[in-house]
Amino acid sequence: MLAGAIAVSFTAAALATETRWWRENSDDFERGALNRLSLSNEGRLTLAPVVKETFDASVAFLWALARDSKGNIYAAGGGLGSPKAKLFAIDPRGKARTVAELDGIAIQALAIDRSDRVYAATSPDGKVYRVDPAGKVEVFYNPKAKYIWALAFDPSGNLYVATGDQGEIHRVAPGGAGAVFFRTNEAHARSLAIDAGGNLIVGTEPSGLILRVSPAGGGFVLYQAPKREITAVAIAPDGAVYAAAVGNKQASPVTPASTPSPVATAAVASAVPPTITVTAQPRPNAASSPALAQQNVVGGSEVYCIEPSGEPRKVWSHPEDIAYALAFDATGKPLVGAGNHGNIYRLDSDRFYTRLVSLASTQVTGLLSAPNAALLAVTGNIGKLFSIGPQRETSGTFESDVLDAGAFSYWGRIAVEPDGQAGVTVETRTGNLNRPEQNWSPWQKLNGDRVASPSARFIQYRITLSGNAWVQGLDLAYQTKNVAPVIGELEVTPANYKFPPPVSVAESVGSSTLSLPPLGRKASSGGAVPSTRGPSTPAMNYAKSHIGLRWLATDDNGDNLEYKVEIRGINETQWKLLRNNIRENYFSWDSDLFPDGKYIARLTASDAPSNPPDQALQSSRETDPFLIDNTPPEITCCTVTGSVVQFRAKDALSVLKKAEYSLNGGDWTVVEPVSRLSDSKEHEYRIFLPRLQGETTVAVRVCDEFDNQGVAKIVLNPAVSR
Repeated sequence: MLAGAIAVSFTAAALATETRWWRENSDDFERGALNRLSLSNEGRLTLAPVVKETFDASVAFLWALARDSKGNIYAAGGGLGSPKAKLFAIDPRGKARTVAELDGIAIQALAIDRSDRVYAATSPDGKVYRVDPAGKVEVFYNPKAKYIWALAFDPSGNLYVATGDQGEIHRVAPGGAGAVFFRTNEAHARSLAIDAGGNLIVGTEPSGLILRVSPAGGGFVLYQAPKREITAVAIAPDGAVYAAAVGNKQASPVTPASTPSPVATAAVASAVPPTITVTAQPRPNAASSPALAQQNVVGGSEVYCIEPSGEPRKVWSHPEDIAYALAFDATGKPLVGAGNHGNIYRLDSDRFYTRLVSLASTQVTGLLSAPNAALLAVTGNIGKLFSIGPQRETSGTFESDVLDAGAFSYWGRIAVEPDGQAGVTVETRTGNLNRPEQNWSPWQKLNGDRVASPSARFIQYRITLSGNAWVQGLDLAYQTKNVAPVIGELEVTPANYKFPPPVSVAESVGSSTLSLPPLGRKASSGGAVPSTRGPSTPAMNYAKSHIGLRWLATDDNGDNLEYKVEIRGINETQWKLLRNNIRENYFSWDSDLFPDGKYIARLTASDAPSNPPDQALQSSRETDPFLIDNTPPEITCCTVTGSVVQFRAKDALSVLKKAEYSLNGGDWTVVEPVSRLSDSKEHEYRIFLPRLQGETTVAVRVCDEFDNQGVAKIVLNPAVSR
């Protein structure tokens, strides 16, 4: 079994009796339901870290998270419907209390100084409050800004305050005196961190800049992201800068050079081309939560790593999830907290990542590494605090999406990759309803390695892992029950035309062509694809007396089909074979071999090429009656009265279509019937001749609907007639 390999498909249709395989890989696992399991983007299922809900704040959002030197955890947030933002403390024993309620909708940022005093920034139109260990609350600093997005202390105890909507960073001394330290020339200084050298790392919006600001106030653009908003920045143990970005720009930015040029503090915005325009994003205001401002972001997320050398690169992206927070695990691997599915990702390398857990709340808004190698996370919708790891779950399950075989099917062997592991249990359930709500079979363990559930159209599998077991793919064998082909359309083609000879093609076995999926895509297979003989047929060529059939036939098993065409007169009882073993969806023959009259053709479609003789099925369909007419009309009663030639023509089976005459071998001239309309099997015609000079030969011909022509002539001699 090679579930992780590139799946291939032959150009010929599969056989109904052929064993087919569902090859489940990372894309299929993404569509299933994970319970206490982690999933890597290469499709590896493993036991997830243990998740514990440690605190329910009973607010819509918790946006900020911090830890003091005594192990107390502080979480802060708020939400619509309350005029107060809330600060909570959870002690090392897990006991929680409300520390403060502050003016504002939400607390967006927290920081803790060396005296374990908590600094909380409210938005909108907020301030920075200081809360001492005894619970005393005081206004520490007012930046007079619309929003306060982030707080951080430098080694000297100065507090930096990142604000919007002027994009300023304020520096506040330990005594509370502060002023604008750096202007980003952006609307928002959206995220903030301080590296080991005391440099500020700042993420902005709307140009998506990642800036390094020295302690002296000099600015340098490390990277201009393709996204518009840098929601989080974090410093790795090796000094690399990680930044999370969200939101699409209206126009793509100029690709940054590998080594950006320094930019003066007052000219940071010069790194942004002035022609760039960005799609407006809703920002928080007095009537909305800061959290709500980001929930409608489109375009997914990206995470970038800027090496200590200055080289930037993208290390993660997701088309849907919105990255809100960054942190590092005990081994130094980056962690991404995202919404709107409550996912936390671990970046294992530049190519591989793992969805560690999916929390019950929809947004993971803040992450914090704890000393015991655990990870703390705060969330929005609903505001809660979770502890994650470091222990792993003892067991977990994956429940697949419903697999549709396309028809009633027999189930075979299930192979799990890697095979032979202890701690892997597979169960299945089946049904003939496309949702397993009720009236499906119960979950059943495999009988050895074979499905024990009853035959049906739909199936679901469930994998349970325990111990050190892991799974990276699963193959499920099945065979659809053969069903008869269906002839959807059958049509008699116009008379006197035939199809060109068929082009010989390779059969399904030993096909000379092979179709591969796009490079890098792991395609899963499964589900019967109906075989359809396409409605297009080759152009027909004129051939007198030929007639043909064309048809459209389908087979729900995807079987190759062959056809038989028979014919009989409408008053006959026995079918006469015209051709057997036809592989095309058309056929023509020479009708001159049959007497004139009305006939019916019968088409029989069989899936014998794809099935053993005792399992092959067929279906038939008859045409409406059609006419074979290869006899020309009869011309009679040619008479001449003065300069008028009169004649009569009739046909036994079909309507007369056209009559013409020619004088002395000249061009043919159309003549109308006396009744003007050519609508009958018999007509009378009159030709009014010009004054004749000598002997004249008058030829007449009449054509019926089937292009059969009757010809007659008469010789006129004016001298004799006088």
